[in-house]
Amino acid sequence: MLMQTHEARLAALREELKRRGVDGFIVPISDEHMSEYVGDYAQRLGWLTGFGGSAGFAAVTLNHAAIFVDGRYTVQVREQVDGHLFDYKSVPAESLAGWLAEVCEDGARIAYDPWLHTWAWVEALEKQVNPKGITLVPAASNPIDAVWADRPAPSAAVATVHDEARAGRSSADKRAAVADWLVREGHDAVVIPALDSVAWLLNIRGADVAHTPVALSYVIARKDGSAELFIAPEKVTPELTRHLGNAVTIRDRAAFESALREYAGKSVALDPDFAVVGIAQALRAGGATFAFKQDPTILAKAIKNPAEQDGQRDAQARDGAAVSRFLRWLAIEAPKGGVDELSAAARLQAFRAEDPGLSDLSFDTISAAAGHAALPHYKVDADSNIPIPPSSIYLVDSGGQYPGGTTDITRTVWIGPGEPTAEMRDRNTRVLKGHIQLARAVFPQGTCGAQLDVLARQYLWEAGVDYAHGTGHGVGSVLAVHEGPQRIAKPSGGQAGTGQELFAGMILSNEPGYYKPGAFGIRIENLVLVEEREIAGQEGKYLGFETLTFVPLDRTLIEKALLTAEEIAWVDAYHARVREVLAPRLTGEDWAWVERETQPL
Repeated sequence: MLMQTHEARLAALREELKRRGVDGFIVPISDEHMSEYVGDYAQRLGWLTGFGGSAGFAAVTLNHAAIFVDGRYTVQVREQVDGHLFDYKSVPAESLAGWLAEVCEDGARIAYDPWLHTWAWVEALEKQVNPKGITLVPAASNPIDAVWADRPAPSAAVATVHDEARAGRSSADKRAAVADWLVREGHDAVVIPALDSVAWLLNIRGADVAHTPVALSYVIARKDGSAELFIAPEKVTPELTRHLGNAVTIRDRAAFESALREYAGKSVALDPDFAVVGIAQALRAGGATFAFKQDPTILAKAIKNPAEQDGQRDAQARDGAAVSRFLRWLAIEAPKGGVDELSAAARLQAFRAEDPGLSDLSFDTISAAAGHAALPHYKVDADSNIPIPPSSIYLVDSGGQYPGGTTDITRTVWIGPGEPTAEMRDRNTRVLKGHIQLARAVFPQGTCGAQLDVLARQYLWEAGVDYAHGTGHGVGSVLAVHEGPQRIAKPSGGQAGTGQELFAGMILSNEPGYYKPGAFGIRIENLVLVEEREIAGQEGKYLGFETLTFVPLDRTLIEKALLTAEEIAWVDAYHARVREVLAPRLTGEDWAWVERETQPL
């Protein structure tokens, strides 16, 4: 019999914990690859609690339970998770270690799944809880899986070949570079568990995770340039086998753990952010030594080659046409009062789907009206869906997966009739000014994202306001919409990537924002490409940004008096480029709308 209520699921988990002789269990949103987005089979936190966000975790003991989320999900967690079953905890203010110390008795044994946590995470938690008399215990198997009766099977979709002309480099060339790195670093092999790293290294793609075209698999790459791919047999086609060639051995994904035990006496590199405890434990059990070093594909993947850059420009032009057509439709239909958040998102997806090259969205569309727009990571569903009110702000953050690239764009628009308030125009214009300053930035080689972040925030700070998310994230090439290691954000020990040097070829988002709780939210997001810049009299190498995203900005929300002459010139030049990029792709009333919306300020 299926257990339909979360109360019954929680009770079943507790019975399983008692059977195993442990006092509690930690439940993350994670898979064996430490992916940001995970397949349905790995949505254990959602199954147990009802929470639908993309970041958070729960902890369950025999008598207590809590769910931990950050400020992005404060509202959502209360809407989706029963407060009678789970205490709401806000991180980083409230810690897992502190909660465990509060609810656990001395000698408590708290289990965790070693295939869902990194070594550093376990080590840090142990240091905090061991002095409190609490022991962390690796579970032989996940106890939730034992009580999740109708748990979905992992996706059986076949892995596909990513065209080398679009990849810009052969897999053999990439593997040779990894082999050179292994020789320099003194290792025999490197384990690559990150799904987008596997996809990039072997020039393959898949359909196993919603919105991210990857195949569930692992790679062990060796210093002779050969590699082993661990993937479910049903995913392997003759085309894939031919593509991989003799230097890549294909093995069953189920054999991965035992294969790690074959490296006795060898030195193996592991990425500390993606290699889970289970991998390290299996290597150690087999007699291998391991060292934590960044996966050598991470930086190489982030620096897009000319073929990938051209593919991204093509993807942006396709996407810009679809988003522009949607915004014209929205401007006509939403003021009538008959459009809601879900129907708007569906209409935008339909415009994108008219492009035969679209394979998927790149993430769930953030379609946010009125006060929902003040939630930066709002995710609309049937329960939260509201009509888009006339005379209000609407924010839409969305993207697509195209043959040559991955897109991500946010536009904030005024839904008539009437005019936005002076406050709305002021805040939107300050966000725009910050966006422009970052887009126009020129900086020396060696600069990291944390050093640029203030450019996007300065005009908001002048007004005594700020936003609580990063300003820019890396974007993959027909891969993950959030890709490291580069990032533009306030410097923080807890935020990876802010200290990463920026290199020509990296793609990032430029997305400052402003959010007034319960009232409205504003974000303006384009993608940008880091490029080399020539400056008269320069000393050393300088870089800047090429803007890649071309969709009109909402003029109704711009307070021209707040813009400098240089900023007005930037907006006008940007809109001229929008016309240039979209002219071959739009006709009739769609093109007439773009022409009207992009006239000089």
